[in-house]
Amino acid sequence: MSPALAAYAALFAAIVLEVFGMFLLKQSEQFTRALPTILCLALFIGSIYFLTLSLKTMPVGIAYAIWSAACVVIVALIGWIFYNETLDAGAIIGLGLIVSGITVVNLFSSSGSH
Repeated sequence: MSPALAAYAALFAAIVLEVFGMFLLKQSEQFTRALPTILCLALFIGSIYFLTLSLKTMPVGIAYAIWSAACVVIVALIGWIFYNETLDAGAIIGLGLIVSGITVVNLFSSSGSH
């Protein structure tokens, strides 16, 4: 596996773990329920670990931007789907701009990986 592909695979794993951790964060009820709290924290630690693996070949600013943006958009969609949270026009436009920004970075910037 090429170093760039390995970095993106690690980043993808970090995103998945963070999203599941965020899902469990609400289930933990402010860390008052033991099992969701323990799983949530374990997933957050795993997410950070995989994020660090992506930094072997990817600049920290790019990796963090992709990680945080992807997590924000996915968690907003999970809130909308599973918790009936509303996304008004401003939220949808903002999330669209986040996706657009990450797309621009990945398609048009040579900073994505070394």
